[in-house]
Amino acid sequence: MKKFLFIIITLITLSSGLFAQVKPVPPPLAIREVSGVVKDEKGETVIGALVTLKSVVDTLRGATNEDGIFVFKGVKKAAFNVTVTSIGSETFVKKYLNSDIAKKIVLDPITLKTQSNQLNEVKIDGTPSVVYKTDTVEYRASDYKVRANATLDELVKKMEGMEVGSDGSLVHQGESVVKAKLNGKEFAGGSISQALKNLPADIVEKIQIVDDYGDMAARTGIKTGTPQKILNITTKPDRSVGITGRTSDQAGNNDRYNSQVSVQRIDANQVISLIGNLNNTVTGVGGGSPGTTQSGSPSFSYRDQWSKKIQVNTSYSYWFNNNNSTNYQYGFNNTSLGVSDFSQHGSNENTGSGHNVHFQMDFQMDSLNFLQINPSYGTSKSSNSSNYTRDQIDNFKDTTGASLFQHRLSTGTNGGSSLNNSYGVNSLFVHLFRKPKRNISVNLGVSHSTSEANGNNDKLYHYFADSTQSTLIKDSTINLLTVRRNTNTSFSGTISYTEPLALYSLLEFRSELSRSNNNANSTQDSVSANGTVTEIPAFSNIFNYSVTQSRYTANYRYDGLKVNLSIGATAIAYNLTGTKVDNNTFLNATTSRSNFKLVPAFRFQYAWSRTQRLQITYNGANVEPDFSQVQPFTDRTNPNNIIVGNPNLDPGFNHSINGSYNNYIANSRFNLSFSGYANFQQNVITTNTLNIRTILTPAVDATPTSPAVPAKYKNINEVHFINLDGSHQFGGGYGISKQLDDRRYNLSLNGSVNYSYSPAMSNNILYHNTAWRFDDRFGPRITPNDNIEFNPYVGYNLTRTFTTSPNAKPTLYQTTRLAVDGKMYFLKTYQVNYSASKNFVSGIQNSTNPFVVNVGFQKEFLEKRNLVFTFDVYDLLHQNNFIRQDVTPDGGITNTISSSLSRFFMVGLRLNLQKWGGRPQHNGKNMQRRGDGSFIYN
Repeated sequence: MKKFLFIIITLITLSSGLFAQVKPVPPPLAIREVSGVVKDEKGETVIGALVTLKSVVDTLRGATNEDGIFVFKGVKKAAFNVTVTSIGSETFVKKYLNSDIAKKIVLDPITLKTQSNQLNEVKIDGTPSVVYKTDTVEYRASDYKVRANATLDELVKKMEGMEVGSDGSLVHQGESVVKAKLNGKEFAGGSISQALKNLPADIVEKIQIVDDYGDMAARTGIKTGTPQKILNITTKPDRSVGITGRTSDQAGNNDRYNSQVSVQRIDANQVISLIGNLNNTVTGVGGGSPGTTQSGSPSFSYRDQWSKKIQVNTSYSYWFNNNNSTNYQYGFNNTSLGVSDFSQHGSNENTGSGHNVHFQMDFQMDSLNFLQINPSYGTSKSSNSSNYTRDQIDNFKDTTGASLFQHRLSTGTNGGSSLNNSYGVNSLFVHLFRKPKRNISVNLGVSHSTSEANGNNDKLYHYFADSTQSTLIKDSTINLLTVRRNTNTSFSGTISYTEPLALYSLLEFRSELSRSNNNANSTQDSVSANGTVTEIPAFSNIFNYSVTQSRYTANYRYDGLKVNLSIGATAIAYNLTGTKVDNNTFLNATTSRSNFKLVPAFRFQYAWSRTQRLQITYNGANVEPDFSQVQPFTDRTNPNNIIVGNPNLDPGFNHSINGSYNNYIANSRFNLSFSGYANFQQNVITTNTLNIRTILTPAVDATPTSPAVPAKYKNINEVHFINLDGSHQFGGGYGISKQLDDRRYNLSLNGSVNYSYSPAMSNNILYHNTAWRFDDRFGPRITPNDNIEFNPYVGYNLTRTFTTSPNAKPTLYQTTRLAVDGKMYFLKTYQVNYSASKNFVSGIQNSTNPFVVNVGFQKEFLEKRNLVFTFDVYDLLHQNNFIRQDVTPDGGITNTISSSLSRFFMVGLRLNLQKWGGRPQHNGKNMQRRGDGSFIYN
């Protein structure tokens, strides 16, 4: 019995101790956050899907965002039903039972099954090829077919609104794309051409064209200024771990060669890229600057996710080029005193080289704090030399009608060299508060640059009595050396704050301050016939000036499901102060200019759906004078065209209004894009050109043996910088495309119209220039089967100018261009490619209508057809003699003939290699992605 009582007492004691150690169960939370992601059967996120969450006490509705994510806050019950609907997909319904003590509930990815509905025999696809998001146009790459081993440029060419140049440039809906990213981060230093020519097309999941306002705007949502167009390439999930390489080597006659190599290793957010090219080819084929160019550009870039919190992105590039060209120009310059006719021929050589280093580190300190540090360094040097002969006749008359005739023949050489160095660092800090959408950010930057430019001008002038070269009045020589040294140190700081008002609305506050300190030292020396160098103190200059600018913006912003609106005001203050050493007294002479502007801040966007949107923006900004305009220095490098700086210039101010409308009708594969702009400038910086009559030979008094000889004069130009009001521009563009028969036929029509009004002065007489430009292009892309690509092109351009300056005549310059390019494949591994263009030019004296034809042949080898033999012939008919016309604001015309040695052939080999290792994983699970393609490390 005693033993039994002892056991009972012992068990009770132990059980009491155990129960004492068990913590009480916490009570259920009153509210919680529920989030999830919606995808289709291909694993792509679904945008704009309608999501409904229901429980006993909850009824919440929302839509997935640009990344396919939905978030519900303030959910009262942990047990609920979720319903998801999207066009073209079956309705998803599921009941969830969750822990009622979890603050955040993340649901497993929801997959929508495709549902095909028949309506008048039209198949409805819930995932369109083109999607218009906020500030982003997104193309689904799988809908655009290219052959195996194709590069990215071949894929992008097939997409609506895209135009890829032969030099690797990219234009989207009439606007230049300036930077390239891969999965949300800069690729190869941001080079568009490197991305288009070196990345394989078959690794691409999506192509995005982004209106980029900078990293600060991306994290805070506060957008100011004019965005840059960015190309972002997102890789396929199964092409995000592996290595790809491409090499191409060609050589031909006339010392022509072209060699390229690229290697990329991709592992989720880690990208290591090595790209190099070396070539000696012809520029100016099809118009533009003539000549041959030898160039090279090796580059290395590295991007990695060092940890969950730290990402780095760095790049280094070196470049060099050497361009040699000959040219012939003719035309006339117009002044208020008359017309000056000229012709000129000569040769030019330009060389340059440089290094650029960039490093960026993103530090996600915790869920609320982010820090980015971004140092950079660049250096470059260049040199140029030219020789020329110019024949110019001035048919001038003064206000009384007296002749100011002059005939001048000049020959000589120009040359110069420059060295530039720059370095700086920029940092960004963003803090998110616990309250959603409340954040504060600080952006600080400092940069320093130095430049030194040395120039020489050695000329011989012959002055004749009439339009012939038979009666010489005088020979004149000039040999000047110019040295300029400039130093700039700039500081900038921006702070922004957002305060939420309601679910969709908030207030934005932004303050910006920048200061630029400039120091300049310019000297000119004269070189005599015997080589003696003499400084000219009157032409020397020491000038320091600083520009301080501040902007203060307050906005109300509404971010609804369809409407995005930002409206407020911006105050802009500007101040320029400077000192110049007076060459007579050696004392400092000071100058100061200030102004203040209050302008509206406005952005509006309305999205009917993810394929249709309208947006309108306004931006106001100062246009600062550049260094050559504001320095109090008279540049007499060309004694017949003297440039006089003006330290009292006010900054110009530009009011800019931009709008666009885009609509992609998915089921019809029909795309409409329209854009428009209007710019109005105050205090625009322009010129007042004075035609000055100076003595060429002095008068000689009569003697008993000879009669008196009157003085002879010559005409020179003196250019002064001034501020004028009234300049404005407006215009618009359109793009219409229709794709038929599963995109085998792509019809594309696009064009633009632009108008400009620009005031200026000549001999203190105000005049203005108006210009109209119409540009229309029809370029269908036809692929009737897998073996034929045929791309005809018809373009028409008209430029019309009117100038109110006396003696000026209106101009009308028209060009009609017919072109075709394409490829033909036969016997599975053979290919013939071709391109031909014919220009019909009117409105230019001695205009040419060249017909340029290029042809090529390719043969594929190996099992994957990734080794290719190439043979190409350029300018087969040797007709690359285009004429380009440039019209100056005063009504003058310059016609330039480019006649390059552009007929040559090249033979070579190209090799493509790829190896992939599946989808990126972390901790044994497939990694989720953001909307820009970057992978999320959990």
